Amino acid sequence: MNIEIERNPSRHDTDLLSRGIVSFNEQAVSDLEPIDEEKRFHVLARDSEGSLQGGIRATCYWNTLHIELLWISETARGAGIGRKLMQKAEAFARECGCENAFVETTSWQARPFYEKNGYNHTATLEDRPKGHSSHYLTKVLA
Repeated sequence: MNIEIERNPSRHDTDLLSRGIVSFNEQAVSDLEPIDEEKRFHVLARDSEGSLQGGIRATCYWNTLHIELLWISETARGAGIGRKLMQKAEAFARECGCENAFVETTSWQARPFYEKNGYNHTATLEDRPKGHSSHYLTKVLA
C-alpha cells in the first residue's frame, strides 16, 4: 500500500472518494437524505444603492442547517441585520425540512450573537487556531 499526500488530486479520484463515502453511508443508514438533495444557498443584505452589506453562506443537508459563514460590514453592524439574516436562513432551512442548525465560530467572532439568537453552546476546541478557541453551537429549528 502506497500512501501519499496529493494537493491536486484528479477529479476521478475525488469523485471516487465522494461516491465511496456516500455508498457507505447509504448502506449504514438506509433512509439517509441523499447527497444530491443538499441545498447550498446565500442570504444577502444590500443597502439602498445595492452594495453588499452582509450575508450568510449556508447548506441544508441531513435535516440540518449548516451556517458556514456570516459577515456584516462594519458600517452595518449593530442595526439588527445579522438577526434578520439568521431568521431568513432558518426560515428557508425549515422549508427545506431542516429540524436543526449548526454553526462553528471562533473566540474573537460571534459566539454571543449566536447565543442571543437561540443557539446553544455544545463544544469548544481550545487552541484552534493557536491562542484562541473554536466554539460549536446548535439550535433546534422544528
